[in-house]
Amino acid sequence: MGQARQTLERRQLGLMLRRLRKEAEKSQQQAADAIGKVRSRIVDLEDGRSAIPENDLVKLLDCYDVSAEQRRTALALGVEARKRQRRRTYTDLLPGAFQRFADLESSATEISSYECGMVPGLLQTPEYVRALINEGDGIWWQSSEAELEQRVAFRLDRQKRTFDASPSKKMAFILTEESLRAPVGGPEVMRDQLTNLLALLDERDELSIQILPRESYQNPARGGGFTLFEFSGQGAPVAFANVVYGPSTYFHDEADTATMFRVFRRLRDLALSVSESRQLIDEIMRDG
Repeated sequence: MGQARQTLERRQLGLMLRRLRKEAEKSQQQAADAIGKVRSRIVDLEDGRSAIPENDLVKLLDCYDVSAEQRRTALALGVEARKRQRRRTYTDLLPGAFQRFADLESSATEISSYECGMVPGLLQTPEYVRALINEGDGIWWQSSEAELEQRVAFRLDRQKRTFDASPSKKMAFILTEESLRAPVGGPEVMRDQLTNLLALLDERDELSIQILPRESYQNPARGGGFTLFEFSGQGAPVAFANVVYGPSTYFHDEADTATMFRVFRRLRDLALSVSESRQLIDEIMRDG
């Protein structure tokens, strides 16, 4: 296992292995001992700055007592991580893509998110999460109470991992006004959701929420949503484009992320200020 250029695939594998190691309650030194390497190799691997041969990856997965499904995914991701050719985009076609998104999200130091039509996942109340996921139950996937509960639990765990991170993350959210008015789960659920947005603004200095009013003109991201992750110099920024259906696609080429940051700055200029947004949220909540 040698020093290698950091790529998104290697970062995804490294974050996955870090999560599996922590779930197994193993130290980095124990992981290093399992493959006969020094601890710094595990540090580089988990930071996405090192490639790992398949036989060493198998030893790590054995050390972490990984399930068969996660083992197959990790080995497949290892194949992608060992490829030398850098790709402009990375499409995550492996099982459990939502978990790797959460790994990336929890490792970021800054998160910038634009969403249209619904409240972003990190800001959702449990009741809103349940109502939103219930809308797709039996349509996007086979109806299953167990699946629904699993998705709700994952969304709430994702929030906890992000909000409880130390040091705290800087987070900026831009929502369309329609996100506040969409009747997800009914009036009571929406009232609680809007109350939660106001509470987050009061409780978290590192978090901002701006609303893009429905009469806004020249929205360069109309009809789509995206999230930008920054890592304080520990890796290049990564962008994630939201899709209603299909595989998760990430952008990590500098030209692409620069474009998306430019779009986010434009949306921030078009949106109401944080104080004006707070006032609009309060007005919609009282009108509802």
